[in-house]
Amino acid sequence: MTPPPTAEQISTRTLLDTLIRAGLVAALIVACFEVFSPFLSLMIWSLILAVTLYPLHNLLKMHLGRSDSRAATLIVVLTIAILMIPIYLLGTSLTESVETVISSVKSGAVRIPSLPDAVSQWPLIGQPLHDVWAQAATNLTGVLQHLAPQLKYVTLGLLSKIAGIGVGMLVFIAALMTAGIIMAYGETGHRSAKRIAARVFDPQRSDKLIDLCTATIRAVAQGVIGIAFIQMLLIGVGFVVMGIPGAGLLAIAILLLGIMQLPATLITLPVIAFVFFTEGASMASIIFALYTFVAGLADNVLKPMLLGRGVDVPMPVVLIGALGGMVSGGIIGLFIGPVLLAVGYKLFWQWVDTPTSNPVPVSPTGE
Repeated sequence: MTPPPTAEQISTRTLLDTLIRAGLVAALIVACFEVFSPFLSLMIWSLILAVTLYPLHNLLKMHLGRSDSRAATLIVVLTIAILMIPIYLLGTSLTESVETVISSVKSGAVRIPSLPDAVSQWPLIGQPLHDVWAQAATNLTGVLQHLAPQLKYVTLGLLSKIAGIGVGMLVFIAALMTAGIIMAYGETGHRSAKRIAARVFDPQRSDKLIDLCTATIRAVAQGVIGIAFIQMLLIGVGFVVMGIPGAGLLAIAILLLGIMQLPATLITLPVIAFVFFTEGASMASIIFALYTFVAGLADNVLKPMLLGRGVDVPMPVVLIGALGGMVSGGIIGLFIGPVLLAVGYKLFWQWVDTPTSNPVPVSPTGE
């Protein structure tokens, strides 16, 4: 007859079973993450859009027979239709600008003014800069042919960035469609989020944490990304109407500056100066200058209206989130980064400000 296992054997077998189960669970988690990782940015962006647009979804649902699917479909269709107009205009303007530059260079219509002789007296770079500039002013085609290998890499890099922006737009549209599906099942998703939060955190605080995350996402998305997008549309339309070269790239640069909380006047003021330099002080240029300058300051009016509706998040947190997201995730990370970092920031301080169950008394002397 086999003797019964000892307590040490039972403990060892229990530990071994626990390690095997933990290893299998870890392997399953890693495998699931590998499968889901290509869609991670898309799903995060979809959740952000769904949470941001859900109040509008509820408002439309009241007028559409309380149908979640109809309201979600209407939001997706209208948003894509609104996006297609500025994307088409900016893309057309960018294409025309590139064609104009190429034709001007080929025809020799580009004239580069000569630099003053005083530039050659600058230390280190003065004489080389003056020589290269003088050669470009007299024979621009020859200089471009000489610099063709270097320009090739610069051009390819620029085209890759533009292609990345185009892919980002496509991902945004896909995320918007996915957000429509999430909004159509918004009530079920909200209950699931509460169940998950109650399982991970304290059940008595889980509802407050869900509300905090929701308010933070809407505040950052509306007050930072939304304002930057509105400002890009306002200024971009003016650039396109005025026929500014590279209006599409300039409008995208304004969007990036707005997300990074930098003033749009960094671009609008040089563009206004360019218009006055090329067109003179005509009525059209004066109207364009006034409109562009006011549109560049629109964020000062929109921020108190939109950002004040949610929770306050310090601008350095938004800036770090935008820069870090852009470095790690490209153009999509630029949008996702500020939202994720703002949610993490608010959750951190919520945890810091939550009193412990057994606070340790501190004497006045610090002992």
